[in-house]
This record gives sequence, C-alpha cells and structure tokens, in this order.
Amino acid sequence: MIIFLGPPGAGKSLQGRILAIRHGWDWISAGAVLRQQKDPKIQEILQTGNLLPSHITNRLIAERLDDEKDLSEVVLDGFPRSVDQAESLLNYFKKRGNGKIEGIIVLDVGRNELIHRLLRRGRADDTPDAIETRLNVFATEGMQIIKYFEDHDVRVEHIMGNRSVGQVHDSIEHLVNQVL
Repeated sequence: MIIFLGPPGAGKSLQGRILAIRHGWDWISAGAVLRQQKDPKIQEILQTGNLLPSHITNRLIAERLDDEKDLSEVVLDGFPRSVDQAESLLNYFKKRGNGKIEGIIVLDVGRNELIHRLLRRGRADDTPDAIETRLNVFATEGMQIIKYFEDHDVRVEHIMGNRSVGQVHDSIEHLVNQVL
C-alpha cells in the first residue's frame, strides 16, 4: 500500500489516481468511501464539513480494505487524518497478517499556492476562513501523523508538489520504482 498525505489542495487525489491507473492498482479515496454511506447521521456530519469520529472512519476504511485481495496494489488517499487513525491502520495490518504500508508520499506545496488552488477550484466549502482552518489543521495533525509513521519505521518520502502534474508524477514514479 502507498498512502498519499498532504494539505488540502496539494494534489493527492489526482496523483493517487494517476499512479493507480498507471500500475493497474486500486485507488481508495477515504472521502468517497464516506460519502457513499447511506447512514443519515454520517451524511449529516459530512454536510457540516466536520470530520466523522475516528472510530466510525476507522471501521469504514477497514471494511473497504477487507475487499482488497492484495494490499500491496492499493493507493490510499485521504486517510489517516489523525494519529489515532494512523495507529488504527497499522493495527489493521497486524490483524490482517499480510501486506504492509510500503510508503507514505507527502506532497509538499507552499501555503500561497495551496490557497490559490483551493480558491480556484470553486467548491462551496472553499471559503478563505475554511481554507485557513484546514491548512492549520494539517500543519499540526499532518506533521504528527508523519512523525508517527516515521517512529514506526514506515518510509516517508516528500515530493515537491508545486510543479506541473507531469513533473510531480515523474518524481512519484521514480520513488515507487526505485525506493518503495
């Protein structure tokens, strides 16, 4: 499994999908898994823009991962979003008994570029205040997640994500083929 981490607007979903398609792997978007749930309580929380409690998200992601035969051919995007979710993911692999996290790819993009990208995409929840909040959350939570994985001997690689889509993907391919 390869996991994409990075702040909102860094290009995780785009790069994750490209990587999965290029290698014939499965791409799992945590956001898509959550939005597909029929539970009205889950939908209500998602509509407010708040995160679901970790125990719910952990369960739903684990159920989705259970559908995969070979976790080495999975690209995961948008999960984990907290240290307790990262811990849950490592525990999932221990319980499953096969597969592992091959590596974490962190897309690093400067704050001004992220703000520009997020405002340009035009989603209703991409207001300047909401963007600022999400970027601040990643600045603290994201760094803690990265440190947690590093402390548990999961390889973490950083890619400069402020280049063209092709240049970023070339760097990702090099990592996947040479390092991960």
